[in-house]
Amino acid sequence: MINIVEPDVIAVETKNIVKSYGSVNALKGVSITAKAGEVTSIIGDNGAGKSTLIKIIAGVEKADEGSIEIFGEPVSFHTPEAAREAGIETVYQTLGLIEDLTIWQNLFLKREVMIGLPPFRILNKKVMRSEAVRMLAELDVHIPSVKARVRGLSGGQRQAVAISRAAGWSSQVVIMDEPTAALGVRETAKVEELIERLKARGLAVIVISHNFDQVLRLSEQIWVMRQGNVITGMRAQDTSGDELVSLITGAKKAKA
Repeated sequence: MINIVEPDVIAVETKNIVKSYGSVNALKGVSITAKAGEVTSIIGDNGAGKSTLIKIIAGVEKADEGSIEIFGEPVSFHTPEAAREAGIETVYQTLGLIEDLTIWQNLFLKREVMIGLPPFRILNKKVMRSEAVRMLAELDVHIPSVKARVRGLSGGQRQAVAISRAAGWSSQVVIMDEPTAALGVRETAKVEELIERLKARGLAVIVISHNFDQVLRLSEQIWVMRQGNVITGMRAQDTSGDELVSLITGAKKAKA
């Protein structure tokens, strides 16, 4: 089930994160915060370090220097599984869904429910199908049947399944990388509704997006990155799309 956490609490804090790949300095001391019950957006041009930062938070990459705190507790993730155990789920652009599996099979991928005693354990399909229906209903996701294969779903439906999977496992933090990049207007609106529901449940939602209208529409907090640095952070209500573009391109300097 989705874990309801107290809002207005710092859920994720990175402190002076440094990451290099050979001679390339991808992150040069990045510090950000993300609160529970808010959407925090990270924006920047290609190569700014956004994806590297979320991979470190999600346990895919290991920082060379710096630290991460989850709800005030220092953590060190060596694998994505360790991050998931701490309540951090990530939805990448590729979604990580297997097209020839059903919706319920994708929701329970690597988390299969078994019945019986070893060595005669088998999949408890009935329980997983029932739980899959509940997980989708919790976020008001309307899909004809959890027995449908992912291959036959629209882009928006696939994104909804991936978000439901991320949110449905006692998550406290959900990270989304370009959640609506390949979607049309109607499907984008549906995904944004899902993001709003996650926020309303008290989860911390971290979004990477190049869609500044979307960022301003969904976010409470925005962090602007350029060339491996966070150049500024601001509340969404205090900025505009034109200012964000100017900050990213360097046409406008961040306030001291």
